[in-house]
Order: sequence, then structure tokens, then C-alpha cells
Amino acid sequence: MNIFVGSLPWSTEGDDLREIFEAYGSVDSAKVISDKFTGRSKGFGFVEMPNDDEAKKAIEELDGSEVGGRSIVVNESKPKPQGERRGGGFNRGGGGGYNRDRY
Repeated sequence: MNIFVGSLPWSTEGDDLREIFEAYGSVDSAKVISDKFTGRSKGFGFVEMPNDDEAKKAIEELDGSEVGGRSIVVNESKPKPQGERRGGGFNRGGGGGYNRDRY
């Protein structure tokens, strides 16, 4: 099961996340997501646990618990529906130019 972990303290690293979840069972991977430009943590990560029962127990007990003075959010990570796009960016809504209607 893939598990989302949010509201992490900025100082949390993958090894810290792994250690927290290993108290509930086997962990395949634990990763804290960082900004690709600054390298700074984005305050969330993902943990993969091969045993669903262990993963559910970890979610149940860790959601709302305190890590480094912060109350963390823990839930099952669901894949995004195909074709769904997130974020802003240019050309959202078809874009447009300056005084486009004049020509």
C-alpha cells in the first residue's frame, strides 16, 4: 500500500519516515518530497508498505499523531485519475493576447 504523509516538519528525512512506520511493519520505501530547485522539503512524503493490514494499522494510529511538534496527516495514497491536470501555468483557459480583439 502506498501511504501519503503530510504536514511533516521541514527537518524530516526519508530515514526518519521509515523509522516511524517500521514500528508497524515492513517498509519497502520511505521518501520525503523536496523542491527540485531549492532541495528543501515540501513537508510531505510517501511510504510504501507491502502488507495492507500493517499499513492500515499504521494509518489508523499515526494520523493526527505528533512528529517534531506537528500533527501529521496520514492516509492511503490514491492515484490521480487519468487525464487530470493540476496546477496553473501559462495558457490556462486558452490564453489570449493583449488587445487580441482589435484585429
